Amino acid sequence: MKALVLSGGSGTRLRPFSYSMPKQLIPIANKPVLEHVLESIRDTGVTEVGVIVGDWGREITEVIGDGTRFGLRVTYIPQDKPLGLAHCVRLAQPFLGDDDFVMYLGDNMLPDGVTDIARQFTARRPAAQVVVAKVADPRAFGVAELDPDGRVERLVEKPQEPRSDLALIGVYFFTREIHRAVAAIKPSARGELEITDAIQWLVEDGADVAATEYAGYWKDTGRADDVLECNRRLLSTVTPLVAGEVDAASELSGLVVVEPGARVVRSRIEGPVIIGAGTVVEDSHIGPGVSLGRGCTLRATRLTDSIVLDGAAISAVPGLHGSIIGRNATVGVGVGDHRLVVGDHTRIEVAA
Repeated sequence: MKALVLSGGSGTRLRPFSYSMPKQLIPIANKPVLEHVLESIRDTGVTEVGVIVGDWGREITEVIGDGTRFGLRVTYIPQDKPLGLAHCVRLAQPFLGDDDFVMYLGDNMLPDGVTDIARQFTARRPAAQVVVAKVADPRAFGVAELDPDGRVERLVEKPQEPRSDLALIGVYFFTREIHRAVAAIKPSARGELEITDAIQWLVEDGADVAATEYAGYWKDTGRADDVLECNRRLLSTVTPLVAGEVDAASELSGLVVVEPGARVVRSRIEGPVIIGAGTVVEDSHIGPGVSLGRGCTLRATRLTDSIVLDGAAISAVPGLHGSIIGRNATVGVGVGDHRLVVGDHTRIEVAA
């Protein structure tokens, strides 16, 4: 079995970050979302991965490389325009050949993995197997309607009046039958080749299309609030480690990771927290729920439930919560609690 990872989207819901970096490289617990995805795929036993890339292909390639450090062989497949998930399958057909494959959206986080579902698919080999989860508002998703035996009866993309609360969560398993379906469908009203239309074509053609309800944690990291929630979730699973310097005047409690080259001076760190390599924290109270990237500087700051990307600097901010601070951004003096979503290379001075 092979894997196809879709990383070509523009990430409009994550602006301003997606103006200067691909959304798939936003860090969750100090690791890009796409790295989490590739590790999940590796854990299923798959070693050959095709990655669909768009305008950010060079940036993604620089971070992921050839896949060797994940135990994978990565092939990059360019997509000039985002013309739908089924269009990605069409582009990838020369790479996929006749092999079974798992298709995985590159901005989806399933930290509990899909290994058991992959085994189910391999044992049964339906033409398609979709992974679904119950959601409060299915109108923003592809929706699956199932029969009592768990087979898919109907799929609808973003229905205005959903007849099911089971949303497709961005992981699909296919045999080569999907290529026949993708070749048969036409673009939708929004001009895209929809994977839901291709799977529905298989259903109507009499193929075996199964669905599995996901029992673990799942999050589409398409919005800032989702990124922060997922960060909290993953931080709660870290193994404490102090590989940097912590002076005697500092206090660490809970799950705290201090990476090599990081320094904590006269500060209180309340886990779960990750302090990236080369980061300096002085006279500050950090955490819980904070990821600090590499090479950051925090002085005289109180920070909770936030993500700070590489190279950012925060100084004399007494109350910062629920924030994402971009690469090399600077946040200055302020009074009281504030909430920020700050893009890369931005300078912010919070007024009193």
